Amino acid sequence: MKFDLKSLTRKELEKLAADVKKALLTAKARDRREAMKAAEKAAAEFGFSLNDLAKDKAPSVAAKPKKKKSKPAVARFANPEDPAQTWTGKGRQPFWFKNAVEAGTSPDDLAI
Repeated sequence: MKFDLKSLTRKELEKLAADVKKALLTAKARDRREAMKAAEKAAAEFGFSLNDLAKDKAPSVAAKPKKKKSKPAVARFANPEDPAQTWTGKGRQPFWFKNAVEAGTSPDDLAI
């Protein structure tokens, strides 16, 4: 079935689109039923039902172990002008730390 979409009005195109959506939903439901029948048949060949298989978890399909949540790093240095500004000593040096060291302050003096 072929349509000349250019000759259809907007109303006719909207009706056609609605009909296509409805047909797609029907086709999806039909395919789902067929897939379920095929899965039930395959499970029955091994002596199981789909409910049995859904309840069981094979060892290789077991849930992945959860990663440990890391604790936030402990601050090792603090800005003497604003103690709320801290640095762990890891990663990029903050400007206040870099400026203080360049000005001659020892990193040990900035340690908490």
